[in-house]
Amino acid sequence: MNDLVRQHTALSESDLEWLHLLVSEWQLLSDLSFADLVLWVPTLDGTRYVSVAQMRPNTGPTSYQDDMVGHLVPRGRRPLLDAALDEGRIVREGDPEWREEVPVRVESIPVRREGRVLGVIARNTNLLTVRTPSRLELTYLQSASDLAQMIAAGAFPFPGQQVDMDASPRAGDGLIRLDADGVVQYASPNALSAYHRLGLAADLVGQHLGQITAELAPSRGPVDEALVKLASGYAPREAEVEGNGGVIQLRAIPLKPKGPRIGSLVLLRDVTELRRRERELITKDATIREIHHRVKNNLQTVAALLRLQARRMDSERGREALNEAVRRVGSIAIVHETLSQNLDERVEFDEIADRVLAMVAEISPGKVACRRSGRCGILDAEVATPLSMVLTEVLQNALEHAFAPGEHGTVEVAAMRGGPRDDERLLITVQDDGRGLPEGFDPQRAGNLGLQIVRTLVEGELGGSFDMVRGAERGTRVVLDIPVRSQK
Repeated sequence: MNDLVRQHTALSESDLEWLHLLVSEWQLLSDLSFADLVLWVPTLDGTRYVSVAQMRPNTGPTSYQDDMVGHLVPRGRRPLLDAALDEGRIVREGDPEWREEVPVRVESIPVRREGRVLGVIARNTNLLTVRTPSRLELTYLQSASDLAQMIAAGAFPFPGQQVDMDASPRAGDGLIRLDADGVVQYASPNALSAYHRLGLAADLVGQHLGQITAELAPSRGPVDEALVKLASGYAPREAEVEGNGGVIQLRAIPLKPKGPRIGSLVLLRDVTELRRRERELITKDATIREIHHRVKNNLQTVAALLRLQARRMDSERGREALNEAVRRVGSIAIVHETLSQNLDERVEFDEIADRVLAMVAEISPGKVACRRSGRCGILDAEVATPLSMVLTEVLQNALEHAFAPGEHGTVEVAAMRGGPRDDERLLITVQDDGRGLPEGFDPQRAGNLGLQIVRTLVEGELGGSFDMVRGAERGTRVVLDIPVRSQK
């Protein structure tokens, strides 16, 4: 719609925003009318109309099988559009049109904003299935007529009341028609069922909806006056009401077809099961986070015990082996700590990489500088956990073997996400400027425990590749190529 309006019309940005507000609401008008809606806006030169939006009803058959958006028609071809635009009134005159052997009644509703007519809504009703209307259908049609008059007068939609079409109740979910005092004139079967879910034992017709709703929604203090006013339809508002184990979502729409409020529409939806599932998910998420938190605490306890045991070891090799185990356990604990703070099983691995760098760098404080560049991005926990151990082993190997005791140097971790399909692979390069690899060294056959762990995790668990080669000038370069799923 933005492109069509800016390309073909003289409407301002504020006018365009008004049309967006209208389009966010007009599914309601379409459903209440049992009719298709097409929004026509005059072109810049005033000689044609361009259709910028279209809506089909959920409550009846469509009048248009084809998409009408983007169509241009010359002025004069559709007299009802001309009359509604020029005279600023709803135009219903004329015989039904025949489209593909289907009779269609066409009406034109001017769209007014601040005294100006911006365009015209063509309301097209398929007459093929017309029959004697029920009380429900009569209420729908009367409400649609009131809304159409409000659109023509510039009183609907309500400024600042942008509606989420997916989340807001629709006419078919449940509809209540109130008079000016907030007394129920008509309640659809779905609406009545929703109030029965809240604990209502009687009929709604003739009841003051605001008072009934406040009585059904338990409160610790006095009657909720705000809820009474909302359910009475005095202002355009949305709220949820909970009682008797049920939850309903309410939306009030004041009806002012001729200025003063003559009544209100209240749309409502029973969202009991939806809210129950949401609460279950919240509880499940909290449980999962608590599990990760406890796993992290247990791993830290294990690391503390290994560290305590290392202090009591007389053997230098045994002490160093235990310290390596402490760092391996610590890298896994970092992942679980990050997962305990998230709502899903994914983590920002850049944060984990920085913490692993800081943890491993403690073995050579002030001598070797560790830094990271590039982006690892968001990874699933099943990738992040083994990858954190791999990174720990590679860094620990570089700091222990690339530099002599007391020697200064640099270790850099560079990361890059990419692939033919967005972000499907992660490439991590660990480069040091140390002494380099010894002659004849084969990383695929080396018996070092750390390299065995790296090979097993990268190739076996992560399904990636691992290589260790001499640096371009000096030092050693380790390349990890890991397949990861694209995270949107």
